[in-house]
Amino acid sequence: MVDVRAAAEPHLAVVVKGFPRLSETFVARELAALEARDIDFTLHALRQPGPDAKLVDNIVRATPQYLPEYLREARWRVTRAYLRARRLPGFASAWEAFRKDWPRDRGRARIRRLGQACVLATELPESVRHIYAHFAHSPSSVVRYAAIMRGLTFSISAHAKDIWTAPDWDLADKIADAEFVAVCNEAGATRLKTLGDTSKIHLIHHGLPRSSQQTVLRAQFRDGRDPSQPVRLVCVARAVEKKGLRTLVSALALLPKTLAFELHHIGSGPLLDELKSRAESAGVAHRIKWLGAQPHAKVLAELDNGDLFVLPANVARDNDRDGIPNAILEAQGRGVPVLSASAGGIGEAVKDKASGRLVPPSEPQALAKLLAELIGDPEQRAKLGLAGFNSVREHFDAEAGYDRIAKLLRPHLG
Repeated sequence: MVDVRAAAEPHLAVVVKGFPRLSETFVARELAALEARDIDFTLHALRQPGPDAKLVDNIVRATPQYLPEYLREARWRVTRAYLRARRLPGFASAWEAFRKDWPRDRGRARIRRLGQACVLATELPESVRHIYAHFAHSPSSVVRYAAIMRGLTFSISAHAKDIWTAPDWDLADKIADAEFVAVCNEAGATRLKTLGDTSKIHLIHHGLPRSSQQTVLRAQFRDGRDPSQPVRLVCVARAVEKKGLRTLVSALALLPKTLAFELHHIGSGPLLDELKSRAESAGVAHRIKWLGAQPHAKVLAELDNGDLFVLPANVARDNDRDGIPNAILEAQGRGVPVLSASAGGIGEAVKDKASGRLVPPSEPQALAKLLAELIGDPEQRAKLGLAGFNSVREHFDAEAGYDRIAKLLRPHLG
């Protein structure tokens, strides 16, 4: 007799950093798409949701279960999990993996990952056969230890910061143990292929959901000469170093004073107060509207009213960089021309003088020169907007990416 209840229990567990998070809306979209493809899972997060969680369009059915973010805040839960984990058949192997990692990373975070892995391994349903980790740094460390403890297989979805700031040895060990690694940008895939089995690395762009694509493109007519009709620049980006917002403020200050333009910035982040002060000092504060974090509908509305999307990303001092920012794909999907910088994987979506314009990173003079050109040339903006729109529709279909992720996962679910 078939146990219907057991058959319905998820064979997959998904582990993420935090859920839901506005800066990781693409994760929520992918998970909802997997559920729509009849792949059910238990969902586990290393962090509690942030203050912007309510702004996320989240339709994921799975209820997130939160691992202890800091072990000291859940001493009894962690202690009980550790004692139970010691009885798991793979605990000795997981302990050996930790002991191998410890001389190379003697931080509290490494101990935290082992503790979280004990909790995850002992709280996962018995039905789970495979664990899928979003991000190749901390979530994958937890998943790797937990999978070894439970004798399960695991896989990784790698993105940007996790690829460029994690040490080579850590990524190499995870690639060796994982069944596959999905990567959302070619630059990241190239790096990971230097560290392990290239057949495990699968380039799968996030893509743009069809619901986020425009059907009628906005006409371009503003040319920066009429103060009552300023050219509207739009930037959707967290205020962090790799987004290049310092360069953007500096470039705006270099533009001719007679040029009619305004910048609408959407996003929060640790550098926001500094950027506002820089804008005041540079004499362009009156040109900028700092809108803060906004729900997706508001982002789309701003894009639809924008003349030019600007994101002069760069490589941060800790080597962090963007993959392909989803905000760029969304701008292109609304027919808004994109001006960005040649950092990370941006060049995969923005081909200079074809589907957008690119400048070297961290060069405000070059950015200002091209900004002035595009502000004054609505015809060029219209051509770039159409080309970017066609590029997204042809090369960055989110549904195709979701199909490929589902196809990679299914053989491991029994």
